[in-house]
Amino acid sequence: MFDKTEETRQQSAERPAREWVKILSGYREPDTTRSLFELAVTLGPFLLLWALAWWSLGISYWLTLAISVINAGFLLRLFAIQHDCGHGAFFKNRSMSDWLGRVIGVLTLTPYGVWRHTHSVHHSTSGNLGRRGMGDIHTMTVAEYSALTPFHRLMYRLYRHPVVLFGLGPGYLFLVQNRVPLGLMGRARFWLSAMGNNAGILLGLGLIGYFGGLMPILLIFLPSTLLAATAGVWLFYVQHQFETAHWDNDEDWQLHDAALHGSSHYVLPTALQWLSANIGIHHVHHLYSRIPFYRLPEVLRDHAELAEGNRMTIRESLSNARMHLWDEETRRLLTFSQVRAKFAKATA
Repeated sequence: MFDKTEETRQQSAERPAREWVKILSGYREPDTTRSLFELAVTLGPFLLLWALAWWSLGISYWLTLAISVINAGFLLRLFAIQHDCGHGAFFKNRSMSDWLGRVIGVLTLTPYGVWRHTHSVHHSTSGNLGRRGMGDIHTMTVAEYSALTPFHRLMYRLYRHPVVLFGLGPGYLFLVQNRVPLGLMGRARFWLSAMGNNAGILLGLGLIGYFGGLMPILLIFLPSTLLAATAGVWLFYVQHQFETAHWDNDEDWQLHDAALHGSSHYVLPTALQWLSANIGIHHVHHLYSRIPFYRLPEVLRDHAELAEGNRMTIRESLSNARMHLWDEETRRLLTFSQVRAKFAKATA
């Protein structure tokens, strides 16, 4: 994976990660007209498809389900817009961004204030072995895993299994975990964010149930929500979980190096790149999170070295689901079988 990793890291070495911050600052200003356009071409089709799916209930449940599957892509894009709002990258006015983020949060089942804080922690600690635990997918080192009891090894293996991460995990995260501010239980403002989000969701579902009964919830709301959640978790996973990802102990960790080298450039087909709002250009986003998503391709067009850095295709990304343990010796993310082979070789 990443055939050009060493080459591109050598190129990046010519321009230290910290220097990129000044260059990328020139792309940070959002365009209000463009932002409103992106919101319209995402929210408009989302609402239209919801209405179309509701109408199709009287024709065929399979047609309803098919429309809901398509609409999951627009729900994912709404989450990406909410994501930019959290970074203050969608409108110049921060208050406008925050209120839009709160409203979209009702559709994405994500309490905006809680998510904005945990995601900020993720950006400020990504790749730091000493500050894992909030806003990320838990990753253990080989040494930590080897020191576990058999039971706790089994628990970690279950947690990292694709069926759990991408099958059970998304539904649990958005339907259950997001309902309370886990990790922030002692702060009133996060409870307000979570409970306000819950109230908006209950109001919406109550209206749907009152006018349409149970079937719109079962065949429109749940399928589109769960598919969008699964796609979102997968994107978040591959953006930081790859063989040559960047992890360091707290004393050696550098924010900008971790951002540039610890985030992937997920190369997607045009339609998927549009639906995911260019979030695959994640190394640039982590290096300068205030850049609006619609300006990220502009960065790559202007700076070829960033366009080549940490490139990952869909085919390459599929193997990432097998990598679970960070080896501090080789500075690689390894599979469980690779770790077993390493242990066997060491004791031979």
